[in-house]
Amino acid sequence: MNEQKQKHGDLIINGVGASNGGTFDQVFISGKGTVNTTVNCTYFKCSGTGTIHGDINSQKTKISGSAKINGNITGDDFVIEGRASIRGNAKVDKLTIKGKGSIDGDLKAEDIRAQGSIAIGGDCESETFKAEGQFSIGGLLTAEKIEIVTASSCKAKEIGGGTIRVKQKTNFIRDLFKPVFPINLETDLIEGDQVELENTKAKIVRGNHIIIGENCEIDYLEYKGSFRIEKNGYVKETVQL
Repeated sequence: MNEQKQKHGDLIINGVGASNGGTFDQVFISGKGTVNTTVNCTYFKCSGTGTIHGDINSQKTKISGSAKINGNITGDDFVIEGRASIRGNAKVDKLTIKGKGSIDGDLKAEDIRAQGSIAIGGDCESETFKAEGQFSIGGLLTAEKIEIVTASSCKAKEIGGGTIRVKQKTNFIRDLFKPVFPINLETDLIEGDQVELENTKAKIVRGNHIIIGENCEIDYLEYKGSFRIEKNGYVKETVQL
């Protein structure tokens, strides 16, 4: 017995328009569009200005314009190339940020890659977190593998993971002129197995093997296996467990 996939129509908003939500194959907003309820679809794309008064449940979502989602977002692939604001939570397999995004609630994903700017009000949980840009996380950032390149101001309340690496992005022009805003990572706590830090300001660092590199200011550090300081890294108090 052959199974037939049910087909749904597309929702397309060009120019200025509004529509109710529902279940669709594809949703396109290329003008200024408003969707008044939750959207379920295979593909959601906003290349204009969109407002969703509900959730987005889509296998793939791409925001290349500006979108405001007054709800949650779930799906497989979420790409932000423009500006996206999510009032609820986000739960996706892969998140790619090349623009500017904000999530008022929690973010949960398998893979997060941020080259633009992201602000998360709650916790951020993933298997892999790679960031080169600006981010702000109001709660806990946790991932098995964390790689951060501090090209701008980065903040998280606490950071936990298996492997945690923070590197300072080299920039000749930036090195000549002192930036107006701090270009570093700031956090209350970093805890992991393998921890390598540069350009980081933290109250507490805990781990098995720890390297504190240049431009680091650490108030208190605990380690089990190995620990060393490189260049002008600074640790106020160190304890081996």
